[in-house]
Amino acid sequence: MLKAMIFVAMGGALGSVARYLVISAVGRAAGTYFPFGTLTANVVGSFILGVLVECMALRWDVSPEFRAMLVVGVMGGFTTFSSFSLEVVLQIERGQMAAAGVYVVSSVAFSILGLFVGMRLMRMILA
Repeated sequence: MLKAMIFVAMGGALGSVARYLVISAVGRAAGTYFPFGTLTANVVGSFILGVLVECMALRWDVSPEFRAMLVVGVMGGFTTFSSFSLEVVLQIERGQMAAAGVYVVSSVAFSILGLFVGMRLMRMILA
């Protein structure tokens, strides 16, 4: 159990730094009037999670600790529901109801789509 927790912690650090870099880069490129950075991290992270899950299910035999590091640590650190929730609340408090609605719907829909596409892609490549 301790070994798995250490692996998850290491993965979480990597994922969190990656999220910070993505959010910063997208914010500089697209501006900060809409949380495109967090949206990008969540959609891309969902796609990558789909790829990882299918790879590990179909071909890639990894230890339970390494699986936990990737899925719980890295991807849990990279995608974030708490930042998403904060950004929605801030938009609502600023009176940006339409933007908040678009953000909620697009985050959920595109993140699920990203996961689905990632899984399908790996099924096509690896099956």
